[in-house]
Amino acid sequence: MMKRERHQLSVAVFVVLRRADDICLIRRAHTGWMDGFYSLPAGGLEHGETLLQAAAREAGEETGVAISPAQLRSAHSMHVKTEDRSWLGHFFLCSDWQGEPYVAEPDKHSELRWVNIRQLPENTVPYVKQAIEAIIAGEIYSEYGW
Repeated sequence: MMKRERHQLSVAVFVVLRRADDICLIRRAHTGWMDGFYSLPAGGLEHGETLLQAAAREAGEETGVAISPAQLRSAHSMHVKTEDRSWLGHFFLCSDWQGEPYVAEPDKHSELRWVNIRQLPENTVPYVKQAIEAIIAGEIYSEYGW
């Protein structure tokens, strides 16, 4: 009998910090990938952590806020294909955190700004824009780049 090999995917987490109708975006810089585009606080799942722990950690690393994993609410999941590889993205909403968001990683981001969730900048990372539009529409899953 042939042994079945499971496909391995990397996992990314995204945090939508929300104040009323405004959300927090950070502008990518100095990374070599989509520099100048706006995204959400985000990053990869590390070994041994849950999605909620990873999301709280990444938001803290990138914006300086403190979030308890219990303050995050799952809002959307996306299966993405970029640059000939696929990965899963999980988007979490958060409206309760400690501290004022700022650019905590100036080597990766050049600006932090609050924008209306329905009026994203043209230069928003395309799959982030799709996910935010899906969140507004109440869609829990989408695919990008296939």
